[in-house]
Amino acid sequence: MRFEVKTDQQLLLDKLPLVLNYVSIFFFLIVIISISLSLGKISRYSEINYLCNLFTVEKSGFNFKRLSKLTSQTSKQKMWDLCKQITKSN
Repeated sequence: MRFEVKTDQQLLLDKLPLVLNYVSIFFFLIVIISISLSLGKISRYSEINYLCNLFTVEKSGFNFKRLSKLTSQTSKQKMWDLCKQITKSN
């Protein structure tokens, strides 16, 4: 009859790959979340830029409503000032 005794070192070595997998998955989740947030900011900026260009050309109420939702501006004068700054920077 043979008895084997597991030491603490063997337990740690057995769990090391599992811990490394969890750490790597956590790292990649953080990277993916960071990339998605950055893409969201870029997308929002480009949509504001596009709608400002439309707003300066067409002066439509629909474009104003969409811009006011994106920028949290409520008055048309503030929206005009914002759109002028954005179109000047391009």
